[in-house]
Amino acid sequence: MMLSLSVLMFDVSAFAESTQTTVTRLDDEISLEKTILSMNIPETNTLPWGTIKGKVNDPSQGYPVIIQIFKSDEDVPIHVAQVSLKGDNSFEYKFRLLSIDEGNITHFFEGDYNVKIFKVINTPRDDLESV
Repeated sequence: MMLSLSVLMFDVSAFAESTQTTVTRLDDEISLEKTILSMNIPETNTLPWGTIKGKVNDPSQGYPVIIQIFKSDEDVPIHVAQVSLKGDNSFEYKFRLLSIDEGNITHFFEGDYNVKIFKVINTPRDDLESV
């Protein structure tokens, strides 16, 4: 089960890299897939938006993707989002990195973060015999 996931900050110096994906069976029909990423927003970022996007393989229909962003050294999320899947089973979430108001710049995100992405998928049928 592959998940194509990227975090684009519209700035080549910002990045995310996949660190861990786990699947937890909820019942015979659905499972919860959790991906944890490390994300870095540089102090020198000057662009206002970041994007988290990806694609869910074999999603269970009717369930949104949940995105939680944590400061890397904290256990409580500082930002949470819920996004619906598009028709091609992809998702995209834009979030504000900084704001400029009357010349004053406010950085909402800066430094190292952990991003947790939760997706409900159809329970893998790896153990079924071929007919």
